[in-house]
Amino acid sequence: MGSEVVEVGAGELTFGQVVEVARNGAGVRLGDEALAAITRSRARIDELARSPTPAYGVSTGFGALATRHIDPALRARLQRSLVRSHAAGSGAEVEDEVVRAMMLLRLRTLATGHTGVRPATARLLAGLLSAGITPVVREYGSLGCSGDLAPLAHVALALMGEGTVRVRGGEPVPADEALKEAGLEPVELAAKEGLALINGTDGMLGMLILALDDLTRLLRTADVTAAMSVEALLGTDRVFAPELQALRPHPGQAASAANLRALLRDSAIMASHRDDTCTRVQDAYSLRCAPQVAGAARDTVAHAAAVAARELVSAIDNPVVLDDGSVESNGNFHGAPVGYVLDFLAIAAADVASMAERRTDRMLDVARGHGLPAFLADDPGVDSGHMIAQYTQAAIVSELKRLAVPASVDSIPSSAMQEDHVSMGWSAARKLRRSVDGLTRVLAVELLTAARALDLRHPLAPAPATAAVVRALREEVPGPGPDRYLSPEIEEVTRMVAAGVPLAAAESVTGPLA
Repeated sequence: MGSEVVEVGAGELTFGQVVEVARNGAGVRLGDEALAAITRSRARIDELARSPTPAYGVSTGFGALATRHIDPALRARLQRSLVRSHAAGSGAEVEDEVVRAMMLLRLRTLATGHTGVRPATARLLAGLLSAGITPVVREYGSLGCSGDLAPLAHVALALMGEGTVRVRGGEPVPADEALKEAGLEPVELAAKEGLALINGTDGMLGMLILALDDLTRLLRTADVTAAMSVEALLGTDRVFAPELQALRPHPGQAASAANLRALLRDSAIMASHRDDTCTRVQDAYSLRCAPQVAGAARDTVAHAAAVAARELVSAIDNPVVLDDGSVESNGNFHGAPVGYVLDFLAIAAADVASMAERRTDRMLDVARGHGLPAFLADDPGVDSGHMIAQYTQAAIVSELKRLAVPASVDSIPSSAMQEDHVSMGWSAARKLRRSVDGLTRVLAVELLTAARALDLRHPLAPAPATAAVVRALREEVPGPGPDRYLSPEIEEVTRMVAAGVPLAAAESVTGPLA
């Protein structure tokens, strides 16, 4: 468990706090203001529950069954039935970090006081997070409208002491046993609570925030691998000059170009071909246009982050308790704003990876490698070098192109046509996670290949920053030599890229990259 305890209250959560809870196991607590707001809104729900006038979600059925008024004696059963029936997910288990992010974000909405849950229910959700109890949630079941119903229902089921959970990543155990071991009491859900626990975009938003954390690191790493490839291929850094970049003032492009200049500064390899003996007029697009592509991806990340930030201050439920005490139905649970940017990010990830694969291929082609051996092999013909590593990249890039097809345009009606347009935001988020993993692996192969190519340029020395990256790599992966079992090296470098090791090595020379 992380040492930090994140307070969930009236103020907004930061992306960093979401990551801390989701990935590092930080505990949570409800702030006093949040508990006061929850108490106020619950009083209004209790008032409506006592009224003979039907109120949607409080004393009626749900969705297409909203016309039935439910007798007070049946309302506890109604809540149990809602959660049990909606916990209908199927497929592989969703990662713990995703479920923890989803739980935290649902708790944040409960803390706004607009959902009408009881304080005890919100406290129990916080207690599960702090105890490291993570409900088992399945891959399929959410259409992203009304929010992530099925995934959130699996979480709500655990609050009732039902279903299956994992405790700090351990083996699956019954929820009631895990709660008892942690000293937590399950709740019997009261009027409106079941709906409040499941009617939100928290799953897709959690995956968006985690992807933003990854992509912010990976796009800077893509500048590192691009710089190494440009250097290894005897390219020029002149095209990254600030006066050229200023002619097209996209902020992401400017940041990427500045990174490339810093990474390539004082390179003896680049200095070696800056004289009249170099006859090339210009570099290939995959070298010359690196900041244009990585920069556009950065700007896409910035837009997605703006959407995520707005969602982080939203209160998403249906119906909601307004500040004046009225309870009203709404459509804020629709996941389109989040679904769109999840799809945008998958497009950007695919394109950055595609360009990285093209740079890798150039380093392996004896006709385009400017003196590098074919496939960077020790003895070309006897050895195959990185030939098949590029095949692996190509296979991943092709997969990334398929994953870039948007999910958010693929609405399908449900609930007897009551929910006749859905966002598919959860599906967009699931495929983005695969896209982020694929981009990480493609960059790892480029890094492995570019480092080998830089070693083969000896005795010419690479730039201090790229040399630091090669040294960090060589602590885990050996340099050029006869063919060896390559898969474990790719996996190790993938782990290093995901952990930010190459980026940290570069920044030890350049300072923080943009």
